Amino acid sequence: MAQLPFIAAIDAGIHQEMRRDPSVLYFGQNMATTENHEFVAAYGHERVRVTPISETAEIGIAIGAAMAGLRPVVELYMAEFMLVAMDQVVNEAPRFRYMSGGQVKVPLVLKAGFGFACGWAGQHTGSLTSLFMGVPGLKVVVPSTAADAKGLMATAIRDDNPVVFLHHYLLTLEPGEVPDGEYLVPFGRAKIRRAGGDVTMYSLFTKTCTPIARSTLPSWPKSAQGLPVRPSTAIKRASNVPMKIRNAQSCSPCARRSRQNDTPREVASE
Repeated sequence: MAQLPFIAAIDAGIHQEMRRDPSVLYFGQNMATTENHEFVAAYGHERVRVTPISETAEIGIAIGAAMAGLRPVVELYMAEFMLVAMDQVVNEAPRFRYMSGGQVKVPLVLKAGFGFACGWAGQHTGSLTSLFMGVPGLKVVVPSTAADAKGLMATAIRDDNPVVFLHHYLLTLEPGEVPDGEYLVPFGRAKIRRAGGDVTMYSLFTKTCTPIARSTLPSWPKSAQGLPVRPSTAIKRASNVPMKIRNAQSCSPCARRSRQNDTPREVASE
């Protein structure tokens, strides 16, 4: 196990697949600008490229490359940038396989950050997860830990359908243990982050779910300085609440089961 920041774990997943499969490409608007770029040094300019400052162009290029048998990963940096290329994201990439009766595959990963980032303006701080979840044929994943970030990225690259890979800005430097070697996390399965029996908390892209945590505590705990503590700290203090924390890792397909002996009632509630 290696201890890696969240963002480095995502890169580890991309490295894993680029070493394994020569058809994997990686490009974006700020990629491959120097010979010292980490991915350029490892794989060369044929597979790691800088694109024009046009999301319509770079996503359109990626769709064409995917249909031709390659597996592109597009570094979009911010989820809002996809909004100017929604024809490609909604009308093109997810629909070719359906319209061709399964004959055409579009193995494509659209990687982007989302969520709060202080001072980055209204166009760079949105949470657009639900927007992409409603698009048939488009898979959406949101890792919560460094290990999940590596494993879900590798799974996304191997998938034969377009995948929107969203990572929360506030997790960027969050460290975590990441398995060495080849590592995959399957889509459509949740993880139990904490066992419990009376209350089940569902979380997405972070380890805790603040609104539900608030509703289970008689009062929100404060630090010695009188400031509200972080949700994860509050939950640890709520030892009298036997709360299960279930963390979804993919939004579409829905993360329905976390283990084989989940009860039908739990699955239905998801």
